[in-house]
Amino acid sequence: MTTAQPDSGQQDIAFIGGGNMASAIISGLLKRGLPPSQIQVVEPFAEQRARLVQQFGVTVNETPDAALNLATLVVWAVKPQTFRAAAAQTRAHSRAALHLSVAAGIRSDSIASWLGTQRVVRAMPNTPALVGKGMTALFARPAATAADRLAVERVIQTTGEYLWLEQEEQLDAVTALSGSGPAYVFYFIEAMVQAGTDMGLSREQAHQLAVATFVGASALAEGSQEPPEVLRARVTSKGGTTYAALASMEQDDIKTQFMRAMHAARARARELGDEFGAS
Repeated sequence: MTTAQPDSGQQDIAFIGGGNMASAIISGLLKRGLPPSQIQVVEPFAEQRARLVQQFGVTVNETPDAALNLATLVVWAVKPQTFRAAAAQTRAHSRAALHLSVAAGIRSDSIASWLGTQRVVRAMPNTPALVGKGMTALFARPAATAADRLAVERVIQTTGEYLWLEQEEQLDAVTALSGSGPAYVFYFIEAMVQAGTDMGLSREQAHQLAVATFVGASALAEGSQEPPEVLRARVTSKGGTTYAALASMEQDDIKTQFMRAMHAARARARELGDEFGAS
């Protein structure tokens, strides 16, 4: 696992799609010193185009054109169901570029076929990238060189941490674990806040307590050499309050149900590749 390092190079970068993930990466790149003039975005929605120009001062076009030929890296931040059509519009202008996809499920075989190049890297980031605390897994096709990998790292490290995978199918598990993971955390925070208010706290108090607990526990887990089951045991005295809560969860089989939910997320990631990928 690698954390952010200072940017050591500049490149012309194009984004196909200008939503949240693209915005997170653009923001990180600008903070690291990449001039807005070296970033262009293709975004079909007028409201989104206006926001990107106002927020970042980058060049934004409604459709791909010859200006994409200047890009050495093209970042695909589109929805899985629109990737193929977007690739057909872009292919003629981007064959010489390195391509980085953050689209869930779409396999690199499909991307390479649609774009007419083997220089493809897939990424599975998550939304904490919006605040520089993201976790991104990366997979590179064999044609991607060491220099290509370094170029991708310089981009992704602006959003947080990253790690490389050797097998592309592992990205489906990453999608289930960390890609969708922030939603699980928010789900538990939501439940903790509701329980707190039910027990007499104000919503603001319960929210502050729940969020701070996740932040603190995550920091403790990150900084500890002990596995989470040991950390959990250390705050669980038999017959105490934590014991009562965990015993209730065990009785309801929460852990098994949670793991089943993650397997469902992985299965859906595979389905996306089958449904929207090349046949």
